[in-house]
Amino acid sequence: MTVGVVLLAAGGSSRLGHPKQLVRYQGSTLVRRAAEAAASLRCGPVVVVLGASRDAVAAELTGLPVRTVDHADWAAGPGGSLRAGLGALRETEPPALNAVLVLLCDQLRVDAAHLRTLLDTFERTRASVVASAYEDTRGVPALFARDVFPELDALSPGQGARGVIARVASRVVDVPLPGGGDDVDTPEDVSRLT
Repeated sequence: MTVGVVLLAAGGSSRLGHPKQLVRYQGSTLVRRAAEAAASLRCGPVVVVLGASRDAVAAELTGLPVRTVDHADWAAGPGGSLRAGLGALRETEPPALNAVLVLLCDQLRVDAAHLRTLLDTFERTRASVVASAYEDTRGVPALFARDVFPELDALSPGQGARGVIARVASRVVDVPLPGGGDDVDTPEDVSRLT
């Protein structure tokens, strides 16, 4: 079974004022930390979607077994970045891709163990969607089976994966992610890290 990974790391971090991808946490930048966790799964190709601060963010991925894809229209929103990542995955693994795991680089509670649980849950249940559950919502990181790819392809630039997760509740299996809402959007969030 092949599960590709799309790590969304293209955003401009407007509320933060500098690239959140490059914020350091637990001795590493957020983007490298997320990419290392994704690569550790060894379940399929890992694509990192880049946009804002492209060169600086790409430099943080040096030596990792990931492929980067540039998304020029990153400012339009996460839907376009997700579609760009999925397209790059299909070029890498066209017929064999069973599912895609989508994650962000700034969710502090996401680690390799949580990603592995999502993967194991998919292998066990074969659910169309396996989503992280936190703060009374279902969100990313989430795994989408091949039958859901057309819905991901249809996302408008401003939409994220959460709408696809919410569309048909009965097809979603939850994996609890305590503290899943802890992310980095503002200078206050960064100051909490240190």
